[in-house]
Amino acid sequence: MGFPLIGETLSFFATSNSIDMHPFINERLKRYGPLFKTNIAGRPVAVSSDPEFNYFLLQQEGKLIELYYMDSFSQMVHQDNMSNLGGYFHRYLRRSILGHFGHEPLKRKLLSEFEDVINQELHKWTNLPEVDVKRQTVPMLFDLTSQILMSYKPEKNLGEDLNNMLQSIMTFPLYIPGTAFYKCIQKKRKAIKLTTWVLEERMKGYSYDNSAEGCNKKGDFLDEVIGDIGKEAFLTKEFVPFLLFGLLLATVETISPTVTLATMYLLDNPSALQQLTEEHEEILKNRKDANSGLVWEEYKSMTFTRYVS
Repeated sequence: MGFPLIGETLSFFATSNSIDMHPFINERLKRYGPLFKTNIAGRPVAVSSDPEFNYFLLQQEGKLIELYYMDSFSQMVHQDNMSNLGGYFHRYLRRSILGHFGHEPLKRKLLSEFEDVINQELHKWTNLPEVDVKRQTVPMLFDLTSQILMSYKPEKNLGEDLNNMLQSIMTFPLYIPGTAFYKCIQKKRKAIKLTTWVLEERMKGYSYDNSAEGCNKKGDFLDEVIGDIGKEAFLTKEFVPFLLFGLLLATVETISPTVTLATMYLLDNPSALQQLTEEHEEILKNRKDANSGLVWEEYKSMTFTRYVS
């Protein structure tokens, strides 16, 4: 359990450049097996890497166990609503997100929109002396997600502010100027100020009657959420800006490292890169119009590409 009070916090928060599981977890799995206990930031913690046991725990949420978030994470979202973020909330969120990011939206419009934005970004990269893939993909992902969620394209710096924010969340929650956590909270406030403004502007002319003249609706995720305020207990005008911020952060902090790792692995494996290139060249060769954009049938035919990603 480590030292009194701080436990094994210092070892847990130690930076690791490994793309494998963090050494803190790896070492203890080898020593104790798939289930072990420790002490992080003054709290006793049980860590499990057993898939069956973890599945059981997830099924018991709200029954045998309660959902819990680290103090640093709780301060990143609307704390008053933390007790409401249970299984029903996650089911609602999943259903709503799939309605705007799932297969049907991809077929209708998102594929072509993604392709246009990515082509523009790649063209910019050709003029750079070097490319930090993770850092360069963050503003692009932020802009795309912001457009789909709330039909708004924010200033470039805001997307860059979210870069590596998750690492700052996973630090000791000391709100003192100069600490990573302090900088993280400052960036969060800037983002919440934006999402609050977008919500307020949308609600000024919002009508729950779709046929109403001058109805301020965009048909995006934000419209759906506004329509459900009052119907769902967890959705309030105070919580929605935090929800939008959380989704923007989740997108940036999951996809940008994935793209970075995929790029690294492809550069390290020329044969895989060659096979990927050949698959895409074959799609281009079979097009009737060489200048036409990516369509759903082409995307579904990218068998090897899906293995890469």
